[in-house]
Amino acid sequence: MIDAIKEKVKVLLETGEIEGFLGLVRQNGHIAPHLFQKGEALDDMSLGDYKGAGDARYPLNKYLINIAKAYPDSTFGVLVRGCDDRGLQTLYTWNQLDQGKVMAVGLACPQELADACECSQPYPTEITAGERAEPGQAKSVAAIDALGLPERFSYWMSEFVKCIKCYGCSNVCPMCFCNECSLKCDDLVKSGELPPEIPVFHHTRAMHMVGRCVDCGLCEEACPSGIPLRTLYKKVGSVMEEKFDFKTGYVRGQRSPLNIIDGKK
Repeated sequence: MIDAIKEKVKVLLETGEIEGFLGLVRQNGHIAPHLFQKGEALDDMSLGDYKGAGDARYPLNKYLINIAKAYPDSTFGVLVRGCDDRGLQTLYTWNQLDQGKVMAVGLACPQELADACECSQPYPTEITAGERAEPGQAKSVAAIDALGLPERFSYWMSEFVKCIKCYGCSNVCPMCFCNECSLKCDDLVKSGELPPEIPVFHHTRAMHMVGRCVDCGLCEEACPSGIPLRTLYKKVGSVMEEKFDFKTGYVRGQRSPLNIIDGKK
């Protein structure tokens, strides 16, 4: 699969269609983000597979926002899986990126990763490499929904109390792009308390993820306390789909229904 990605990126770079390609590189036994600017540098490119499929992913879209701000007149390519592609569509909608300045190179996730992520669409709109896998089933949400209300409440409270307020979830999230973070506002979340006031911290972030979360799962991977954040946001997303027929990143230009109050945006 990686050869198809390399070939596509090499053509884009050599023809001058892009000035750089934001992907992943394997060097000295580690995988890290890298901005490729020359075709000959692609030999060390990685798809983010360290020990397993997609187990070394990074929020490339988040890095792309910063690069685009520094070089607003340049066009860049970026490696995208299904969740990244949904993220791009959402970032275009929120005017965080200019679609005319971004060229996505799509990678379809293998069935192994689709199942592990319980991903509803484990492939981007346009696929350069890989085959479409079947959507994963949201078993984690179903398991918690099967509990009674008191048990569900106890479950989440027992998880939230593990939080050390490291902000890893928001720092790694490609969809957290606010200039001022409400999680750092004393009026909402008191500073200097561990664990943070329960459940205000995580409820506040969950509400802010409505219409933004693209189910990449990086928040849960970054959490040192092992809080099942992805399951929390999957649940929020399922409620939005059930009540408003809305799925983040599937329709460009469509923002969360919660952004419309009394008919005004």
